[in-house]
Amino acid sequence: MRASLVSSIAVGCAAALALPLSLTAPAPAAAAPVPALARAASGAGLAGSTQSLPLEPLAPDGPRDRAGGRAAPDERGLTRREVRPFSLVGVVWDDARTALHGTVQVRTRATADGAWSRWQDVETHYDEHGADPGTTEDRAAAPRGATAPLWVGDSDGVEVRVRPERGETEEADRTDGMDRTAGAAGTEKAGETAGTEKAGETAGELPAGLRLELVDPGREPAGAPSDRVLDAPAADGADGGEATPMSYIQFTDPYTSSTELSEQAGEKAAVAAEQAAESAAANADLAPYGTSAIPALSQAQTLASLPEAATAKAKPYIGARPKIVTRKGWGADEGLREAGFVYTKTVKAAFVHHSATGNNYTCGDAPAVLRGIYRYHVKSLRWRDLGYNFAVDKCGSIYEGRAGGVAKAVQGAHTMGFNGNSMGIAVLGTYGSTNPPAAAVTAIARLTAWKLGLFGANPKSRTTLTSGGGNRFKKGTKVKLNVISGHRDGFATECPGKRLYGKLGTARSASAKYQGRH
Repeated sequence: MRASLVSSIAVGCAAALALPLSLTAPAPAAAAPVPALARAASGAGLAGSTQSLPLEPLAPDGPRDRAGGRAAPDERGLTRREVRPFSLVGVVWDDARTALHGTVQVRTRATADGAWSRWQDVETHYDEHGADPGTTEDRAAAPRGATAPLWVGDSDGVEVRVRPERGETEEADRTDGMDRTAGAAGTEKAGETAGTEKAGETAGELPAGLRLELVDPGREPAGAPSDRVLDAPAADGADGGEATPMSYIQFTDPYTSSTELSEQAGEKAAVAAEQAAESAAANADLAPYGTSAIPALSQAQTLASLPEAATAKAKPYIGARPKIVTRKGWGADEGLREAGFVYTKTVKAAFVHHSATGNNYTCGDAPAVLRGIYRYHVKSLRWRDLGYNFAVDKCGSIYEGRAGGVAKAVQGAHTMGFNGNSMGIAVLGTYGSTNPPAAAVTAIARLTAWKLGLFGANPKSRTTLTSGGGNRFKKGTKVKLNVISGHRDGFATECPGKRLYGKLGTARSASAKYQGRH
């Protein structure tokens, strides 16, 4: 899969097409300095891991759970258990084209003080992300269905329940006497998709192959292979009592044995180093090789850095280049993603998203949140790389997303049906009922003023894109959209949340102003 997705010839041709007229092509990856810097940039030493635990039927005749209700016969989940440390959770299932009609709730135990959280809702609709139907990326690896990932912070215990949709009478009978105040304090759902039911689905039935993914984004260099996926058997009884001690959980790797992992470690490190060199070289025309951040420029400096041909006829409307934290800067393990890059022809629009990971993170946590989402997209959902082209945290820092060069037309997997000729920006957090920080909205404006400007796009105008297929527009439909649009404009979804969507007009006006338009 790694080698088959994009040939070196295709990458070279696509890269030439993807360059904006205002930029020249960087030096080939082979010409970049490699060994020491590449090893440092590869992220191969990050101690990230994914525990993948199959969900089980919850005993309907067992004791009431801590919310006061009993499990129904068709519910799935895991009772309280101790697990290896993790910070991000999600639920996946076998088929990406099957939706989960129901609810997913988790609670976790904090590593710091051993306190258990209240139940937290996990956004169940995530199918509006991903590669366009029928594309090479979509066909390459049988992507899984999934919930949105939820950031829970440093944790070492978990409990999860998945409930299918049911009639009001049935639900009232089951939850009679339930304490309805047991929801997570300050927690909001990331948004509910307004999309249509997919073919082959039946409301009330849960998808096959449900698994809980517990992601440790990695904290410090370590020698373990970067793509271990850990699996644990059921840990405690049906009484939902004390968590099983860690010493009784036997961890195994469902994909490779410990001997094979050891034998492959050198090869994996080499792959990671090679792909780190490839990723860094994609930005070589903007910053020194292997840098942790591409520095900001003033608008005058930005225009002065452009080739003379780009400014010979008229002054282009391009905003000042903002500071962008590179993949090396946020600690991307380059050995996780597929090799090579996929480019689209141009960038005509920017789709704004919220990550739906919740707002319980600090700005210092943002790189770890991003590493967690990256690992979840690649290892749990089987995507080729992080889906978003850029990410923005609540403090306004901007991060490089999918590899391939921040100034290039890298094709992402962010807005199903409209990944071609667009870019995706994810604001880390959940903004259905929470206002996005002003710093994040400003970062969207500054990033789009620069990136859209490189491709001649006016942030306040509209553009036409052709749908690649989705639940709102059929494949081949030509759709007129705002140059800066919300995810919901291209797909029937609540993303990027009501409150963030309401700020996009402000972002458009500010972005045009930063470009020098009046």
